[in-house]
Amino acid sequence: MTGSAEKPTAKPAGKIAKPAGRIGWDPSQYGRFERERAQPFFDLVARMPDGDVRRVADLGCGPGTLTRTLVARWPDALVWGVDSSAEMLRTALAERPLPNLRFVEADLATWEPDAPLDRIVSNAALQWLPDHAHLLERLIGRLASRGALAVQMPNTDDAPTHAALAALCDESPWREKLRGAALRPRIESPAWYADRLAGLGLDVELWETTYYHRLERPSDVVEWIKGSALRPVLSKLDARDAEAFLAAYDARIERLFPAGPHGVLLPYPRLFFVATRHG
Repeated sequence: MTGSAEKPTAKPAGKIAKPAGRIGWDPSQYGRFERERAQPFFDLVARMPDGDVRRVADLGCGPGTLTRTLVARWPDALVWGVDSSAEMLRTALAERPLPNLRFVEADLATWEPDAPLDRIVSNAALQWLPDHAHLLERLIGRLASRGALAVQMPNTDDAPTHAALAALCDESPWREKLRGAALRPRIESPAWYADRLAGLGLDVELWETTYYHRLERPSDVVEWIKGSALRPVLSKLDARDAEAFLAAYDARIERLFPAGPHGVLLPYPRLFFVATRHG
């Protein structure tokens, strides 16, 4: 579920080397809330059309667990799991191989399939990539006639968790220590995606869902964010500074999400769209 821009490759996961300077993903950290992170994927795929589906790509496939469900959905299709994270793909390739499932390490923005795709799925990945106007044009260009693009992205730019993180990063001493550690790009508004996709000649179904996740304690909110938005921040800090930063962030999260008698309720808004091509 990652989409950092890198030179595309097509190497088996067992031989994938981590590119110098790349921010790694931790599959075990990301998977701590596997059930909660998986539900939006199933909600997205449930709205995709069926039909004669022969080629499918999961862009930002992560550890591949959800990609395998696409093989069950379209058993006659060749399914590609594409991700920029060697760590995630090692996990994906450690599972039982399937004859019609392939994994490839590549930049999601520039990966080119060898033939048009009937379905493209991207769950919680494209928010890491900039310039969505150009990105959507490229993705639509990979679709076959009557193909469909299905995307889910966290719409958390202004959520309390992410606003607190951005504010802390902009304070001293973190502003100086984190110079160049940009948070992920802001995504566009729902209306922007609806208009852009319609302008590209697609029928668009677009919706937003806020999931309310019951967590045991405020520190679990921090653990959730450590699996995604905190990655580029912590990668710029040594162990001592990272510990201090997390302590400061944890204090803010505890004020925003004080524990109640049943733990903490974390609201997490996500933007979805399914765009279908007719010719």
